Amino acid sequence: MNSSFRKILFLSAFIACVSMAKAQLPNEKFGKPSDLEWEFNGWGDAIEADAIILCKTMNVTYQVSDQVSSFSQDPDVSFGNLSDFGKNQIDDSNILVKYAIRLRTKILKPEGAKHANIDITYFADKENIVFLDDVSDMKVTVFTKNEKGKVEKKNINTKSFVKERIDDHYMVMHIAVPDVQAGSIIEYQYNITSTRPAFLYDWVFQECIPTVRSKCDIDIPAFLQFKMNAPIHKLIKSSVEVGHLAYDTNRADLKRGKSCPTNHYIITGDYILPENEALDDNQEKVDNKKDASDAKVANFTSEIIAPKVTPPAMMPEGRTHLKLQ
Repeated sequence: MNSSFRKILFLSAFIACVSMAKAQLPNEKFGKPSDLEWEFNGWGDAIEADAIILCKTMNVTYQVSDQVSSFSQDPDVSFGNLSDFGKNQIDDSNILVKYAIRLRTKILKPEGAKHANIDITYFADKENIVFLDDVSDMKVTVFTKNEKGKVEKKNINTKSFVKERIDDHYMVMHIAVPDVQAGSIIEYQYNITSTRPAFLYDWVFQECIPTVRSKCDIDIPAFLQFKMNAPIHKLIKSSVEVGHLAYDTNRADLKRGKSCPTNHYIITGDYILPENEALDDNQEKVDNKKDASDAKVANFTSEIIAPKVTPPAMMPEGRTHLKLQ
C-alpha cells in the first residue's frame, strides 16, 4: 500500500468518523454524557479549540395564575374564546416566566480549563424588590474519566458561588469550577423565575468557543405580542407553531377555559464556530472592529418569525433578541 493511498484512506476514514459523530450529536439529555461525547474532540476548524460547548438549551414557559378579571363577567369569556379575548384583563403581577437553562461544556486542552468558569447575569432591581428574578435549582457537575476509563462524577458546592451587582438593575453570579482537566465534561443546570412577563432574556448562539448545539424553545401566551428577532444564518433553523398553555383557576366563570393559545417558537443552531477577531494593539482599530462586530450582529437579526396567533395584546409590547454575535 503506497503512502498516497494510505493518506487518502486515512482521510476518508476521518471524514466518515466526523460525519458519523455529527449525525449522532448533539445529546440534549443531561445527567450523563454519551460515549460519543467522550470521544468527540471537535470538527473542522474546531479541532484546534481549547474547549467546546456540546449542548446549551433554554426552555421558556409561562405560569398563568387565576387572577383574571372579566369586564363582562360573561361565563363564555375565556382564554379559549379568541373573539372575546379583548374583554379579559390580565394582571401581570400574577404571571411568571419560567426559564430552564442547561449547558454542557467539554475541556479539550489544559488551557481550556478557564472555560469551565461561567457568569450568569439576571435581573434584580435595586430599588424595587418586586422586580427580582430568582435563580434556583443550581446544579454543577464535573464528569472526568480516570486512568482505568471509569467515569467519575463530582457535584460542585453551589454555595461557594459569588454574586455581584453590576448596576442598578442586574446582578451576576460567578460560577467557578475547580479541579477541571483536559477531557473533563461540565454540566450546568439552573432555573430562573421572572416576574416580568413582557420581557425575555436574550439567547446568544455564538460563543467564544465552538458550539455543537444551541437551542431556544419558547412558549409564549398569545396575549403577549413580542417582536421575535431570530438570526438569519444557514446554521440556524427557526419555526413557530400554535400551542396551548394550561392554567389553574378556581373561578366559576372561567371553568370552561382551561388553557390559552400560545406561539411556540423553536430556534436551533448547530456546529457554530466562534467569530475570529484578530487582536490589535491600536485601541482605535480595536474599537472600530468592535463597532463592525456589533453591526454584524444587527445584520444577522431580523423579524423573520411572525406569530401564528394574534389576539388583542393586553400587555405592553415586549422585545427579545436571539443573537448570533
